[in-house]
Amino acid sequence: MRLGRDGIAGLIGLAVSLVLLPLSFGLPKLPIVPIGPGFYPAIVLAFLAVTSAALLIQDVVARRRARPAAPGVPAAVARPAHGLVAAAFAVVAAYVVLLPLLGFRIATALFVAVFQLVLERPATPARWLTLAAVALATSLVTFLVFESYLSVLLPRGRWTDW
Repeated sequence: MRLGRDGIAGLIGLAVSLVLLPLSFGLPKLPIVPIGPGFYPAIVLAFLAVTSAALLIQDVVARRRARPAAPGVPAAVARPAHGLVAAAFAVVAAYVVLLPLLGFRIATALFVAVFQLVLERPATPARWLTLAAVALATSLVTFLVFESYLSVLLPRGRWTDW
């Protein structure tokens, strides 16, 4: 059985994460800080391994279920979404520019909201409320975790001082 693009990407991600994950455990421990420098890379690599394995399994299952097209009938061809990719890069670039000006909390809430809009425009008022709630909650929870729990200072805005 041949793998599709998703399966190949999953296989590569899984291989990279499984090679690097043991190396993250070998990073030196700091006696003063309870969480060493290898903690976050280990979390990211473990997440990458799990999601890559899920992507690989999803591709294999989808290919097993797929039935071949009837003779003479072309299979559906997926069109690349170049515009969506360009819009996503533009939103990320705007976030990078606005972060020092607006500060982490405001820029992150705007970034999450606009990125959701780029991916899919809400059709109902309830979906708009969900979009706003996700954007605000993402900004607030991230801020609280980093500032309060991890004691990491996040950027304050030059325009807002917030």
